[in-house]
Amino acid sequence: MSLPIKFGTDGWRAIIADTFTFENLRHVAQATADYFQTVAGTERGVFIGFDVRFLSPQFARAAAEVFAGNGFKVILMDRPYPTPYVSFEVRRRKFAGGIVITASHNPPQFNGFKVKASFGGSATPAITAQIESRLGKNPVQRSVQGIEVVGPDEHYAAHLKSLVDWDRISKSNLKIVVDSMHGSGGMILENLLAGTSCTVKTIRANPDPLFGGINPEPMMPQLQPLAESIRKTQSDIGLATDGDADRLGIVDETGEYVNTLQTMSLLLLHVYRNKGWRGAVARTYSQSLLIPRIASSFGLQLYERPIGFKNIGELMLENEILIGGEESGGIGLSRHLPERDGIFINLLMLDLLATSGKTCTQLIHDMWKEFGEFHFDRRDLHVPIAAGNAVVEKWQTDPPSTFAGRRVQDVGNLDGSKVFLDKDSWILFRQSGTEPLLRVYCEAPTESGVREIMGAGLEFVEQFASHGVT
Repeated sequence: MSLPIKFGTDGWRAIIADTFTFENLRHVAQATADYFQTVAGTERGVFIGFDVRFLSPQFARAAAEVFAGNGFKVILMDRPYPTPYVSFEVRRRKFAGGIVITASHNPPQFNGFKVKASFGGSATPAITAQIESRLGKNPVQRSVQGIEVVGPDEHYAAHLKSLVDWDRISKSNLKIVVDSMHGSGGMILENLLAGTSCTVKTIRANPDPLFGGINPEPMMPQLQPLAESIRKTQSDIGLATDGDADRLGIVDETGEYVNTLQTMSLLLLHVYRNKGWRGAVARTYSQSLLIPRIASSFGLQLYERPIGFKNIGELMLENEILIGGEESGGIGLSRHLPERDGIFINLLMLDLLATSGKTCTQLIHDMWKEFGEFHFDRRDLHVPIAAGNAVVEKWQTDPPSTFAGRRVQDVGNLDGSKVFLDKDSWILFRQSGTEPLLRVYCEAPTESGVREIMGAGLEFVEQFASHGVT
């Protein structure tokens, strides 16, 4: 049977009522059940969660019935809850795997079927390939029997508290604004901090399948309401999570966005120096030059991987990763899960503030003073796929010797075309393989440098995009 289903990073996503239908979802669940039957050394159980998107609870129930029909013990969440919680519970219960009905940070018209492996993280490409190969091979089995509906329990929260200095956070008197972006994060962080000296206000906590009319991606300009709330309430920090709460975003005490390159660098310093944790460091191709500088100064092994947290998650299965992260808000630590977790990383930021007694701005300036100042920008350009590929290819085959008034030192091709310039600067062009979207990333020691290089990058793209860029 040929089905219009194509797996991506750690599962399948599609537009609701177009390809993401109940019929197709049941076929995907059956293929996943067929794969889970082969996972040795685990209990024959599946843990299922879902987000706030349109029909997510019903899609989750439909998937649960397929797994029950295949003889699995099925635990189904009774409410939208963060994706990392499902990963945690799969590992804690030693289940064959888990499922989350979510399209993460994607637009509201999408939904998705994320597969969580028995080790407590996103399914690897090898696993999703096995599931894909089973699509349509066996008839769908269904049963309404044997499905247990549960609420969240205390194990996840207790685990998170054990990883931070909870006593210090509890006594810190921090003033915090949480932005759940109408997603699965809900009131979780505020409830965790209830009873402490911290003052916590949550905005956009109510579940909304339309996410207030934005993509629930925790970066600017989507976090403008959080920045405004910080300034209005004179709070110490803003903590945001994306649609399914596995990614995070930080806003400082002035209402300025702290990009994920800065966040990961700050947390690397924190876990190494303040917490005394050890391990290797992993970054994706669009992460900061600060990361190798800091890792080198500590004598830590550094891994660099293509963009996408799945590439770091795979590393975590074989190595103790002190911290690993991508530019788009995903950060994880091996001692927690081989998985990104917006709730945990936000708590780790509070741990840093409480331990240091400094503001985000002070911490960033201290880091710049020691390792060098860096600024960053990213643009998502809607251009035809062929045009985006032509941009990437041009840098590989016929790069200019200078760009934006800087000498081109090298062009890397680990993922897209990354142009290394003198004066500690770089620009990366990366075309999506599935949609007409060219992402352009840039880092330089000054804000003016970033503007110059990004401006030159946009002009470069316009040469290839016959219909222009937006």
